[in-house]
Parts: sequence; C-alpha cells; structure tokens
Amino acid sequence: MPVHRLRWPPSRWSLQGRVTAASIGIVGLLLVIGISIFYLSVRQAVYDGLYDRGTVAVEDLSDAVERADPHGPRVLTPAVPGFSLLQVVDDRGGVLAASPIMSGRPAMSPPRTSGAGAPFTRTVTVPGISGEVYLVGERVQSPSGWRTVLVGSSTAEFETHKGFFVTALLAVIAGTVLLVGWAVRRAVRGAMGPVRLMSTELASITGGGPVRRVSVPESDDEVAELARSINRTLRRLEGVVERQRGFVADVSHELRSPLTGLRAQLEVALEHPEDEDWPAVARAALGDADRLQRIVTDLLIMAKLEAGVRLEREPVDLGDLAHTEAARRRRRVPVEVEADEGVICEATRGHLVRLLTNLLDNAERHAVSQVWVTVRAEGGEAVMEVGDDGSGIPPGDRELVFLRFQRLAESRSRDKGGTGLGLPISREIAAAHGGTLEAVESERGALLVLRLPLKSEH
Repeated sequence: MPVHRLRWPPSRWSLQGRVTAASIGIVGLLLVIGISIFYLSVRQAVYDGLYDRGTVAVEDLSDAVERADPHGPRVLTPAVPGFSLLQVVDDRGGVLAASPIMSGRPAMSPPRTSGAGAPFTRTVTVPGISGEVYLVGERVQSPSGWRTVLVGSSTAEFETHKGFFVTALLAVIAGTVLLVGWAVRRAVRGAMGPVRLMSTELASITGGGPVRRVSVPESDDEVAELARSINRTLRRLEGVVERQRGFVADVSHELRSPLTGLRAQLEVALEHPEDEDWPAVARAALGDADRLQRIVTDLLIMAKLEAGVRLEREPVDLGDLAHTEAARRRRRVPVEVEADEGVICEATRGHLVRLLTNLLDNAERHAVSQVWVTVRAEGGEAVMEVGDDGSGIPPGDRELVFLRFQRLAESRSRDKGGTGLGLPISREIAAAHGGTLEAVESERGALLVLRLPLKSEH
C-alpha cells in the first residue's frame, strides 16, 4: 500500500512568530500543569490539616458525651481552635447540645443510625455561617443512648485566601509567559538577523555584477556554518558560470570560423557568377557545412550526457566492439587489436561506439605508423587502452586535452577541421557509465586508458 506522509498546511506566520508562539504555548502549558499540581497539593495539605484537627476535636467531644449523664450541659465549649461549630445530635435529628455559635440552629448533618465507627467527614452549608463548613462527625454510645457528635470549621477564610492565591498564580503564569515570549522573540530576532542579512545579500547578487559573498557572522554556530556553505556554493556557481561563459565564447568562435568562410566563399562567387566553378564552390561550402554539423552534433551529445539522459543498456563485449570498429573503415595507419574474450559491460552500445571512434580518430591523427588497441579484465573492471606511436601528450597537457574546444598546437596543424570535442565527449560517456578515461604515461606516443565496470554475474 502507498505510504501517505502527513503534511502540515503552510503557515503564514514568520519563523520568529512560530517559534515565539510555540515557546509561549509550551511554557504556558507547563506552568499551568505545574501550578495546578501545586494548588492541588496546597489544598490537600489544608484539608489534611483540617481533618487532623477535626479528628482531635471530635474525639474530645465524644469522650465528654460518653461520660455525660442524660441531663448534662447543653452548651458545649470548643476545645480545638478553629473548630467552634459543635453539636450533639440524637438518632431523630434533634440537637441535644451545641456550642454558643450553633445555639438554636438545626443539626448540621443528618445523624448516623448505624453502629459506631471511624470519624467521617463532609462539606456542608450551614444557614447563617459564611462559606462552606468542613464537618467531622462520629457516632458514640452515651449513657442515654446513641449520639452523633459533629464538629465543624468554616472554610470562608480559606476560600478568601484561595481567591487571592489563584489570582496570584494566574498573574505569575501571565507574567512568566509574557517574559518568555519577549525573551524568545528577542533571541530569535537576534539569531535571524544574520539570516535576513544573508537573504538581502543573496537577492542582490546577479550574474552580471562583480564577485560578491554573503557576510559570515563572528559567532561559531550553525548560522555561521550556513553562511560559509552559501559562500562555498557561490564559489562553485561562479566557477560554473565562468566555464559556461567560456564555453559559449568557444562555441561562438568555433561556429564563426566555418560560417565566415562559407559566407566569404558565397559572396565572392556571387560577385562574378559567370566566372566561378560552381561545383568547386559547392564542395567547399559542403565542407564548411559538414564541420558545422559535426560541431552541432557534438554539442547535442554533450548536452544529453550532462542532462543525465539515460538510454537503454545492454551487454557489450568490448573485445568484439574493438575488432568491429577497427575494421569498419580504412585508416591512414594500421590498427592492431589485442583483446581478451568475455570482457563484457552493461552499456549503451551506440555511446561506446562513439567513444571508441573518437579515441581511434585521435590516435590516427597523431600516429606515425601504428595504432593499437588492447582490451582486458582487471580487478572487476574492463580496461581498454588506445595508443599510438606519435609524439605523445606532455604531462602538463594530459588534462587539458579533455577540455572543450581545447586542442593542442599539433592537433590544429594535423586536423584543421576538428571540433575539439571528441575527447571531452568520450570522457563524459565514460563517466555516464560509471567509468573513467585518462591520458597516462607511455613509453611511446600517447596512451588513453578507459575503465568501465564489468557486467555483474548475478
């Protein structure tokens, strides 16, 4: 099944706004969670304290009720500070005794009618008492029967303090979030300042102006590394542009020569058409047209290779190919082929034919009396060597011959119609097949070595 990646919709906010909003959201959420836990812990601690003191108060009052006679005092005196709401209730809900503040009031809670047990707690509302009442009760056996002992404490003061407490906590959250947002926004603005400067500088760089670079921040961080990477890229692009300009100039020069010659021949012939040998003029024009066609064809091949156009590949026996191309046409000097059997590569046959033809033509131009081709397998590679017995290539020019439109003085004198693209195209073809083409040291003449990956057995 196809895997669908989750893509977020594009945001209209700036990076500074998104980082600030994310920071505020995360910090705000953490603060709310932390302060909520803190508030619940404080509230629990308060109610735990009320329970502890209420338990002491109800036990003290229970002891008194257990010892009192049926006609004991009806006014109860608080024994624990804070728990001033006291009542003793019978099983019918009647108030038998109460503290002064609870005098004449109904029972704070219905009595328990089952047997004695542990103290119980409730939060109730008592008419005339502000706020809620935290109630602790217990069922005890008195001389006159079962009684429910109730002690309570108003939580009005706690609720008042809780309001101030919650307000203060909310103020802390708001202040902290605003402070974090301001600090993050300021930090992001400072960090993005060099990026904005680089963006402005990049927008002002054009191909026609002087060489420029973006400013590198003094800080040794990711932004500085980004600036250095941009400058390295600009240097590479500058080199590409310079090579492209040189290439265009070379193409213009190479095309201008045959076009100028062709135009001059036709203009001269047209001035005195009755005196011209028109078949000779046509042959000369056809020669210039052939040269133009070769240049354009070579340029198209190089454009396809550089664009990465991949053609169908098939197993190609380099030995058979060398024998076939060496014998295909008659050359100025003999071509000797020595090839091992079974040297097979996965390649585009037409491209390899063009490569070998270029190498043979180059060797033929420089050879004195002989050209030789050897094919062998070596270390997982197919190796093809094409050599001649000419004057050879000087060490300093062994890479120059692979540059476009770069022909040595000897080549220009031997072949004035060459395009200077044969060897560059051959190297591009080798690279497109994962191989290499180099001019190497030789005991006699020039020696060009092609290396290609052998066809895998699997």
